[in-house]
Amino acid sequence: MYSSVAHLARANPFHAPHLQLVQYEADASPAVPPGAPRRLRPRSLAAAAVEEYSCEYGSMKFYALCGVGGVLSCGLTHTAVVPLDLVKCRMQVDPQKYRGIFNGFSITLREDGLRGLAKGWAPTFIGYSMQGLCKFGFYEVFKVLYSNILGEENAYVWRTSLYLAASASAEFFADIALAPMEAAKVRIQTQPGYANTLREAAPKMFQEEGLFAFYKGVAPLWMRQIPYTMMKFACFERTVEALYKYVVPKPRSECSKGEQLVVTFVAGYIAGVFCAIVSHPADSVVSVLNKEKGSSASQVLQRLGFKGVWKGLFARIIMIGTLTALQWFIYDSVKVYFRLPRPPPPEMPESLKKKLGLTQ
Repeated sequence: MYSSVAHLARANPFHAPHLQLVQYEADASPAVPPGAPRRLRPRSLAAAAVEEYSCEYGSMKFYALCGVGGVLSCGLTHTAVVPLDLVKCRMQVDPQKYRGIFNGFSITLREDGLRGLAKGWAPTFIGYSMQGLCKFGFYEVFKVLYSNILGEENAYVWRTSLYLAASASAEFFADIALAPMEAAKVRIQTQPGYANTLREAAPKMFQEEGLFAFYKGVAPLWMRQIPYTMMKFACFERTVEALYKYVVPKPRSECSKGEQLVVTFVAGYIAGVFCAIVSHPADSVVSVLNKEKGSSASQVLQRLGFKGVWKGLFARIIMIGTLTALQWFIYDSVKVYFRLPRPPPPEMPESLKKKLGLTQ
């Protein structure tokens, strides 16, 4: 009797074993006399599930709105931490002068004043907004694409590899969008007197080195950002899965939207700490490379040495941990606001359970 309703419930992205269909027994309702006003019956759960989302999972509208979420999550958060990023960059390119995070803030305030801490905010906002658009938007595209290629069972078994491959593919394109603004930002922040604004820096860079000035750091960016993003997405996805399985005392389907966003924030911060550690050596190379003319990534890496590439790690952990947590929180909040499908943590397909003898 309820097979069609159950089928719709299973098809919606929030499906979980804990989701129950409530059946209203017609026999228990008293007969309604002719002409009497009829009490409105609750809408079926299937109808509510269909109407709850503003678009289908994997549709163009879904990808576009995910891209909007990426713009907001990356653009706003990276701009908010510009002062910390500025000090971190200066510690990497001039460790003799900027010996620590607090020392770096003190020197910057003394030499440039309070406004000096905001240097590079424009290229940061533009660059990381473009990066966020590609990072989150393409991640959803590649995740669906690779899942369809693998099939339901393999997509579950190899889900960590799926997250890694989808995020790496997305970041490849995201860094091409980020590279020009990242190069301008580093010049503004680490070369006193070079330029104070993006309008000053961009023409000057083009005049000195041509288009190469904006893209010479793209390979080190890939070295920094692709491992970072792979860790960011894979660690986040598996941490969310673990939190709901071992920490949260009730199933995700029974959690409110606010409770789900708290889990998102915690998982994002945990992922951010690992991201900072994995990507920091390449970040140091990028900062020095964009400051110096004519140097290659291998030359910078050789000159910095093992100890040099870890300068500023503490500042980066604070920045990236907070940044990643806020990015995931904002991104998930955008999905809630636009009523986008938000699939729960993956579950083993019934067909795989039967193969493994896990069903009775």
